Amino acid sequence: MQGDYPVIRDVVLVGGGHAHALVARMWAMAPLPGARLTLINPGPAAPYTGMLPGHVAGHYRRDEIMIDLMRLARFAGARLILDRAIGIDTAARQIVLQNRPPLPYDVASIDIGIGSDLPDVPGFARHATAAKPLGDYALAWEAFVARRLAYPRVVVIGGGLGGVELALASAHRLRAGGAQPKVTLVERAPAILPHIGPGARRSLLDHIARAGIAIITGETPVGASADQVALSNGQILGADFVLTVAGSRPQGWLAETGLALHQGFVTVDPTLQSSDPLVFAAGDCAHLSYAPRPKAGVFAVRQAPVLLHNLCAVLTGGTLHAYRPQRDYLKLVSTGDKGAVADKFGLRAGGPWLWRLKDRIDRKFMAKFGDFPAMEAPALPATALPGLTEAIGPKPLCGGCGAKLGGAALAGALSSLPAPARADVLSGRGDDAAILRAEGGVQVITTDHLRSFTPDARLMARIAATHALGDIWAMGAAPQAALAQVILPRLSDEKAAGMLAEVMTEAAAIFAEAGADVVGGHSSVGAELTIGFTITGLANRALTKGGARPGDALIVTKAIGTGTIMAAEMAMARLPGLILGESVAAALTSMAQSSGPAAAILSPVAHAMTDVTGFGLAGHLLEMLDASGAAAQLDTAAIPILPGALDLAVAGEGSSLAPANRALTVGRLLLPEGALRALLHDPQTSGGLLAAVPADQAADVVNRLRGAGYAAARIGQILSGAPRIEPIQSND
Repeated sequence: MQGDYPVIRDVVLVGGGHAHALVARMWAMAPLPGARLTLINPGPAAPYTGMLPGHVAGHYRRDEIMIDLMRLARFAGARLILDRAIGIDTAARQIVLQNRPPLPYDVASIDIGIGSDLPDVPGFARHATAAKPLGDYALAWEAFVARRLAYPRVVVIGGGLGGVELALASAHRLRAGGAQPKVTLVERAPAILPHIGPGARRSLLDHIARAGIAIITGETPVGASADQVALSNGQILGADFVLTVAGSRPQGWLAETGLALHQGFVTVDPTLQSSDPLVFAAGDCAHLSYAPRPKAGVFAVRQAPVLLHNLCAVLTGGTLHAYRPQRDYLKLVSTGDKGAVADKFGLRAGGPWLWRLKDRIDRKFMAKFGDFPAMEAPALPATALPGLTEAIGPKPLCGGCGAKLGGAALAGALSSLPAPARADVLSGRGDDAAILRAEGGVQVITTDHLRSFTPDARLMARIAATHALGDIWAMGAAPQAALAQVILPRLSDEKAAGMLAEVMTEAAAIFAEAGADVVGGHSSVGAELTIGFTITGLANRALTKGGARPGDALIVTKAIGTGTIMAAEMAMARLPGLILGESVAAALTSMAQSSGPAAAILSPVAHAMTDVTGFGLAGHLLEMLDASGAAAQLDTAAIPILPGALDLAVAGEGSSLAPANRALTVGRLLLPEGALRALLHDPQTSGGLLAAVPADQAADVVNRLRGAGYAAARIGQILSGAPRIEPIQSND
């Protein structure tokens, strides 16, 4: 297994294009021992080019055309960095990133696609949508269709195969929705479709005419506004949606890399190596100097096996293979309705049967990224103790707060501890942090650590530090000092030093932002990355879980669902209509969000406060109620939930800690069974703050929290009575 070997080399894939997606899938089947695979991409999913026109036409759901890079990375055992590359320092062997420090590599590959925007045309950056990158276009198109205009005006800039295909798809989709669209195709050349055979061209022109698409040739756009496009001949076109498919434009940062380029594209030799032998390139961003070809996904797909072999060969000293592209390829151009036109070697065919052929080809490709082979659990030996299967449990152990000990077991272990003996120890267990007497007020102290749930050590450090600080903020204290406890996985000395530096520099930045100093810590080597912190904080008075009063409003500052989403990510779950990677990205963003500003808003007015972490919203609310001697009503419809979490809960996904959390609430959580109730037991890593505030201040507090960027909501109220949670009818 890959995890059995120390990491000594880094293979970094820049971009989530088709070639790199296939490389990652093949890597999963046969990883190179001792090498760590990293994929860098701005988003958690990447569209498959071949199915985009079908999606625009309404034949495919968005999730059907997207390669979920998050699921793929889990399957490949790869590190996924959600960021945008903006440079390569070949001397230092580092990828320069937009939002974080550079990432080292031993061998790298670039597959970042191309752009089709027109940045030099006034107004186009703001008022037009580029067909590439495809993911942004797909979202913009769906938002436009949702407007349901009766007479939508669409202008497509670019009369090549891509422009024609998307113009036909747009017209079909809008007309199928009951609209009467006006679609105009603008091409600067004297004629559209210059690079296909005459038979296929005649067929496509016939489809364009029947779709009522207007064609303007020999003109270029010179400007755009919110509702029109200006052309070079002075003509003004009314436009509700402007799409640019005008050729291919390389990403500008490539010019600063020092790599040999051809018209801005990375020049590669038959091995797919650039002018730097440790940097490869594939897909549309590469120029095959020895055999130039048009920009088409078919070449990227066929480059993948050669690219993977050569990446490994460079590291192992093996023989590199050559990529030989085919001279021509089958072009299947969809016609909006479920039909297509074929072109190869000048031959032409068309009809619904070609759509069915194209659909089979496209679905076969996407099936490679659908249901990944399940990772089998280790088989039990023939002789095993009774109960071992039950102790292992039905789910793999979660990371983050999902890996914590259950509440009942924890309470039992702590019950034998004596009461604090020192006069300056004001309280010990029972609250988010212990309270010590200090000059002019109190000092609070807490410790927390997380088992890693992402191989991105820098992101894990950010989340672990933010999570640990939550206990200090929940006590209404100002963070003071922190000690780090870091367990590193097995790495070479060089890679271990690099990972520890990532963890400590990221953590130090988080603590500095919170006003605290990192004053030391301890490190060791173990089976997996684990990061923890012991933190002190100062306050005039501690804000505890007790103190909630009948009539108080309950406010939560973050959406729930992180445990369910991360458990689903571990299981590489797949649901129709859901792109899991996007839900995971939203969960990671939520976990990385600091609760410091929220605490500053809540602390002056809250009667009681805690943070929502391992025991879930229900468990931590019951802790507040027990400490306050009160009950609560919850408005379940008001509880903020992370995207995809409810769908995953309905499908039965959940954290390995959820059953223990559920046991803690038996008889006291008086809500109906269902997915929402399950999410109340969901362990939250770096969850939000839960506060009881005076009801007359609740609306102002929520508005201020939302203004500060939180998904805050008033979710219920405190009642008199024995500690319990009951439902309240939503006012919405």
